[in-house]
Amino acid sequence: MMNLFSKAAAFMALVLLAGCAALPAQGPATIDIVHNDNPAASGFELIDVDGSEVLSALRSAPHDSLSGSFGGQGRPGETTISVGDTIAVTIWEAGSGGLFSGSTDLTQVSSGTSGKATIPEQPVGRDGAITVPYAGRVKVSGLTPPAVERAIERRLEDRAIQPQVLVSITKQINASVTVAGEVNSGARVPLSTRGDRLLDVLATAGGVRIPVSEAMVRLSRGGSTVSVPLRTVVNDPAENIYMRPGDALTIVREPQVFFAVGATGRNDEIPFGADRISVQQAIARAGGLLDNRADPSGVFLLRFEHEQVVSILKPQSPLLGTGALIPVIYRFNMRDPQALFVASAMPMRNRDVLYVTNSKLSDLSKVTRLFSTIAQPALATANAIK
Repeated sequence: MMNLFSKAAAFMALVLLAGCAALPAQGPATIDIVHNDNPAASGFELIDVDGSEVLSALRSAPHDSLSGSFGGQGRPGETTISVGDTIAVTIWEAGSGGLFSGSTDLTQVSSGTSGKATIPEQPVGRDGAITVPYAGRVKVSGLTPPAVERAIERRLEDRAIQPQVLVSITKQINASVTVAGEVNSGARVPLSTRGDRLLDVLATAGGVRIPVSEAMVRLSRGGSTVSVPLRTVVNDPAENIYMRPGDALTIVREPQVFFAVGATGRNDEIPFGADRISVQQAIARAGGLLDNRADPSGVFLLRFEHEQVVSILKPQSPLLGTGALIPVIYRFNMRDPQALFVASAMPMRNRDVLYVTNSKLSDLSKVTRLFSTIAQPALATANAIK
């Protein structure tokens, strides 16, 4: 029986010599991640977070922007007439005896009696024109009301007495924005002549029906589509851009979450629960580091990072130049007070992975329990025989 006990002890020694690689674990050990001497082979870059230079580099990261993508269009454009719009035309003459003097709709002006004719409202035809008495078909599509006024006046100047024309759009069909998705009332929202910003249009559609922290704004204009978090539009006035006729605005629900794995109090997909959270807040939401398991020097944040950031922090990285996002693992040594300050300021991103490794003592405890499981039957048998 003592021979059996000796075999169990020898097995324990073999496990220790193997570096505990066969022990149950949720992921690699700290040493497996830290010893990343060949990023080209491993496929990721390891960045130690030990100073504010990481925060400075992150601030340079590019991000989707409505104002940046649709630059040069920060002001509302002039209202133009489109096919299907309804137009009203009013014509005045400077004196009596003109083309429109026989109109029953006469008004007195300071200079004397003048003729006034109000043409009934009419939609713009498929040919992009409207009909004006004595002027024929006048092209209006794509023009502003003042431009149409001048065009009609030129047509009538040889027939009427100093004609003055007023053109107004009484109903616009195409000067609208399509609003859909997670809004209270999806609709085609007509744009006013003063210009409407993105949040104005959303308010007209009844606002969003989901938390702002979970809403993404997807704007399609022409052949481009850009998505930004709604909180970005709310917090940055420059992103609250003017809408254009034909824009399609969709509110998409995309909860901001991160994944906690390893020696934390909670291993789960965890929502931010706020517009933005720091790495330190994410650790707290994950239940903190487990005292009996966690390695404080092995707190890792996994994400796909922009090349611009990696080029600042790892200018010699062989992973640069691919044009794609680069897998990066940020290491926080929580035994270093500087890392605590950086973790409190470094923002989490949607779908980041927070991974905390086991301490060496935790692995030793596993080996001890394993040895006890193997040796206990032999010891019990030996004691019984004795």
